[in-house]
Amino acid sequence: MTIFAYCLTFILAYLIGSFPTGVIIGKIFFHEDIRKYGSGNIGTTNSFRVMGPLGGSVVLVIDIFKGALATELPLLFHLNGPHYLLLVAGLCAILGHTFSIFLKFKGGKAVATSAGVFLGYNIKFFGFCAVVFLPILFITSYVSLSSLISITIIFIGSFWFHDIFLTVIAGIMMVILFVRHKDNIKRLIHHDENIVPFGLWYWYKKAHHKLPIKNKTNKS
Repeated sequence: MTIFAYCLTFILAYLIGSFPTGVIIGKIFFHEDIRKYGSGNIGTTNSFRVMGPLGGSVVLVIDIFKGALATELPLLFHLNGPHYLLLVAGLCAILGHTFSIFLKFKGGKAVATSAGVFLGYNIKFFGFCAVVFLPILFITSYVSLSSLISITIIFIGSFWFHDIFLTVIAGIMMVILFVRHKDNIKRLIHHDENIVPFGLWYWYKKAHHKLPIKNKTNKS
């Protein structure tokens, strides 16, 4: 019975992760399909680019909440089992966000949802992730580059938390993020990646007239 209950929980976690926040918020409140603009991604960065700070912030918060909620499902349902199964539920949410059943198994890059998983599993580790990611983003002004550098450092740092299951999930997340960012890596190599409108690199480029920054560009 417990195994069946966990299977249902993992399916629910996947469905929670599959919720296409950016698409829903864009269509209902901004009358835009963010998949047709900017990078075409449904995640936080493109949501900021297409819908502005308000819409992007809402997408960010909900996507983080998706990961945290999915991770907490076994506890919310009072299921007895190893603590690492929370991470399995979180991983299901990440896969849901990346391969959403509501978007024909397409989706985002799961950076915010991954952060939510860490928040739901270990708040100290989540704090470590924030301390790693935010300064790198402030320095580089690239969300994609910051995400890739950060997840690598986070994976290495996970060893200091002495939780083998956390390290395994962090490693899986690292692989997923690198695969999902393959197009971003190509743009970074060719100096054609979008940057966010703040941070040291942005201010340097702005001061030296090396902008404009790409914003809401129709893909069609």
